[in-house]
Amino acid sequence: MIPTCTAQTHTNRLMHKASVVCTGGSRRHRTSGFTFTELVVVIVIISLFVMLAQLNLFGLLRRSKFKAQVQDFVSTLRMAATAAAESDRRYEVIIDITEQSFLLREITSPDLAEVLEEEIITSSYFSENCRVVYVEFDDSDFTNEGKAKFRAGRAGWQYGGKIVLADEKEQYYTVVVNRLNRMVVLQQGDIELLKWKAREDIPWS
Repeated sequence: MIPTCTAQTHTNRLMHKASVVCTGGSRRHRTSGFTFTELVVVIVIISLFVMLAQLNLFGLLRRSKFKAQVQDFVSTLRMAATAAAESDRRYEVIIDITEQSFLLREITSPDLAEVLEEEIITSSYFSENCRVVYVEFDDSDFTNEGKAKFRAGRAGWQYGGKIVLADEKEQYYTVVVNRLNRMVVLQQGDIELLKWKAREDIPWS
């Protein structure tokens, strides 16, 4: 009787182990399934964060490009005023609204309409991130096409005005050329311009 009991006990233990192995395998399968689901959720969340980061980065780059182009343009105007104030030379910033470009030149010829290649100091183009909408002078002259010219001499700007720029979202910014203090400043929005008398009456040489 004792050997028979031992054999049954051994058989029961084997069946118990087999049950445990099967149950453990099932548990491992469920654990693996939950881990895969969590992994998918994490990947989706990370993808969303990456997309948001890219959108923010692209927006930042566009704003940076706009600021860089505006700063380049403002620096060109300031360069003309400073160079004219420190010398007996005359300078001109020509804004081509049609071509969306601008240049700075030193005036050396009596013919102001003629721009010589050797007169050009710097030139650049605007882009879709920063474009010229229109130019208004402080004698009420206005243009949204063709060329607009700001001339500076030792006495200051011949006339002042404003250059209205737009970014890719059509938000306006105004570059103000002030003939009173020679200053060139950038302000947000399309601001009102202080009007003066006709430009022909203002000495600038």
